Amino acid sequence: MSNCELKPARVFEQFAEINKIPRPSKHEEKMIDYLKEFAEKRNLEHEVDETGNVIIRKPATKGHENAPMVSLQSHMDMVCDKLVDVDINFQTDAIQTYVDGEWLTAKGTTLGADDGIGCAIELAILDSDDIEHGPIECVFTRDEETSLTGAMGMKAGFMKGDMLINLDSEDEGQIFISCAGGKTTSAKFTFTREQAPEGYFFLQASIKGLKGGHSGDDINKKRANAIKILTRFLYKEQEKMDLHLASFNSGKLHNAIPRDGVIVFAVPASEKETIRVDWNVFTANVEEEYHVSDTTMEFNLESAEATAVIEKGVSHRFILAMQAVDNGVFAMCQDEALAYMVETSNNVASVATSDNEINIVTSQRSNVMSNLENETNTVKAAFELAGAEVKMSDGYPAWKMNPDSKLTKVAVESYKKLFGKEPIVKGIHAGLECGLFSERYPNLDMVSFGPTLRDVHTPDERLYIPTVQMVWDHLLDILKNV
Repeated sequence: MSNCELKPARVFEQFAEINKIPRPSKHEEKMIDYLKEFAEKRNLEHEVDETGNVIIRKPATKGHENAPMVSLQSHMDMVCDKLVDVDINFQTDAIQTYVDGEWLTAKGTTLGADDGIGCAIELAILDSDDIEHGPIECVFTRDEETSLTGAMGMKAGFMKGDMLINLDSEDEGQIFISCAGGKTTSAKFTFTREQAPEGYFFLQASIKGLKGGHSGDDINKKRANAIKILTRFLYKEQEKMDLHLASFNSGKLHNAIPRDGVIVFAVPASEKETIRVDWNVFTANVEEEYHVSDTTMEFNLESAEATAVIEKGVSHRFILAMQAVDNGVFAMCQDEALAYMVETSNNVASVATSDNEINIVTSQRSNVMSNLENETNTVKAAFELAGAEVKMSDGYPAWKMNPDSKLTKVAVESYKKLFGKEPIVKGIHAGLECGLFSERYPNLDMVSFGPTLRDVHTPDERLYIPTVQMVWDHLLDILKNV
């Protein structure tokens, strides 16, 4: 561990303040209050809409009064995840950060740089008096990570800008000009619990230490999905013996690849050694399969206390459905210029077992809306065939590329001038609020960029410190010259 100077200081000062404020998705009230107080102290015009989105406006500096208004936008909520042995209440406790080499990270939790660093950049601009810019408005949306509630609830006319810079991207040097649309498909199996047959032995199998990651940005990196791995084992053993499932719990967030999971099941006592042997062989094969992407996975199999089990017919159909449902990349983009990018994918995100229900959440994404519908229906059909009750969210639209974007041209020329190299201009498979903005503001010229983040939506989330200065310099140059 070494010290790396946190520059620009004004941005990291704002980020430190933000990380004192609890702001889980759907619980951003304290952040909203902070933003209102921030604006009032500086006599800046501000609004809060009925959804909870906040806008703070700042007049142009001298000589830039006739420039077009630029909206800077980020989301105020954060994904809250932690290591199993970390004690934190995300509703009340601050995020504990530290510097590790050239990276800023947190102690056993998500860092909140997605998208707290975007918010910090906006606040630093609002707090500065030595920056040249035209009229600007800083937009802070709520609940981006779970339901895009803020962007969905924003009414046309709330934002006034002619151009919008979204600060929710995670690779410095890349300028994003389109994004995927998405839907969430949920399935529910209802059952009555029953006693396992006499003479059955209970076992608990678990997996942890997977890399996980963002279900959009990381879906093409062949990272192990804890749910699918545990399902594979259950499916194989169910074919060999009379297996009774008691519980299956894995995953927390629809937009994160699940990193750990636990299953409890019963088999005839005569088969318990077979199960142990099969588990050892299976886990060794999985470790080999993922020896590049997941190097720290841990498996465990141990005896468990007897408990009531899920009725056999339901558990059998549930396991079949979980084996059948798509996970990972479904299709890559067909356009030659975008061949590097995932077009359509599905993430099997979470499974939770209660006394009489198993609830599954899956997340579909695509840059082609007809394929988004097809992938969603593919997932839906797998669960319907198994007898589950299925619901689909309304979803959010893709952001289509604008080949005539003036803002993109300014951003590219500015980057080349500052850093002496071409930025990468591309689309992204993750969802951005720009898709929803494009529906309500069809003439809004938009780009998205940000500093480099890695392993977002996991406790390994980290921010590459040197890139914050680069993004800051790039943004200020755009604001000066747009």
